[in-house]
Amino acid sequence: MSLVVGQQTAPTTVPASAPTPVHVGRAARSWGYLRRNRSLLVGVTLLAGLALFVIIGHLTVDVRDSAPMSTGSLKHPSTALPFGSDKQGRNLYAVMVEGTPLTLRLGLIAGFIGLMIGAIVGFLAGYYGGWVDAILRVIIDVGLTIPALLILIILAMRSQAGMTVDQMTFAISCLAWLYPARIVRAQVLTLKERGYVQIAKLSGMTGREVIVKELLPNLLPYLVAGLVGSISAAVLAAIGLEMLGLGPFEAPTLGMTLYWVNYNAAIINGWWWWWLPPIIIIAMLFTGLFLTAVGLDELANPRLRNRV
Repeated sequence: MSLVVGQQTAPTTVPASAPTPVHVGRAARSWGYLRRNRSLLVGVTLLAGLALFVIIGHLTVDVRDSAPMSTGSLKHPSTALPFGSDKQGRNLYAVMVEGTPLTLRLGLIAGFIGLMIGAIVGFLAGYYGGWVDAILRVIIDVGLTIPALLILIILAMRSQAGMTVDQMTFAISCLAWLYPARIVRAQVLTLKERGYVQIAKLSGMTGREVIVKELLPNLLPYLVAGLVGSISAAVLAAIGLEMLGLGPFEAPTLGMTLYWVNYNAAIINGWWWWWLPPIIIIAMLFTGLFLTAVGLDELANPRLRNRV
């Protein structure tokens, strides 16, 4: 009698679904938050629209046409000249394509330098306190009482041929650190009393390590939001100087375009194609920066973030 042993079959397993990649999940969450944070969404969209305008402009026009006498003077908008030309014979489309990134670059560099200096001063004054805080606080308070535009006008008037773009960037950045330093100092004064900072001190961390490893990461979203505000202030200061005739006459920036509009009385003479494009671009730029700053402030502020 033979014994037949039945063959055992392996249990069937249901294949698990493939895990969602981490970057896809983060992108979905970021997009979901961006849809809820309308200020940030609209601000980023406006700035992206300006960037797309500049990119397309460099592909469709020769930026050398932004120089005087590159075309006929006071030509109405047409297919060849989408924005027309000014009295000096500049292609205004090329002027906008060349001047928009030039103005924004000035604001980016001056705003970044100002925020970086202000953050360093604010961390030192807020964390160490004592005579360091006293000296820096006096310098900040005195500097904030003096109108920054007045100082910039005095510096610009010392240059006989007008300030260049680099000189204007340096002058604005030298004054752009005062307000960020005051705000960062106030934030550090509140954070340094938190429990995790006290534990870091008791663990033997130096003051520099506490600032870099504990305070800076917590204030990083706030600093990013402050950077956008510093860029807006720097762009506004540059446009103000240029409209007063203290900017670089050879540079086709947005502020110098408005200076020539005012100098030649383009609004009174009805040359609308001369002043309308720079005003629209400046409005889009400041609106985009403002809404982006508001959206980033909601991201950095826990109370506003929970409400969003």
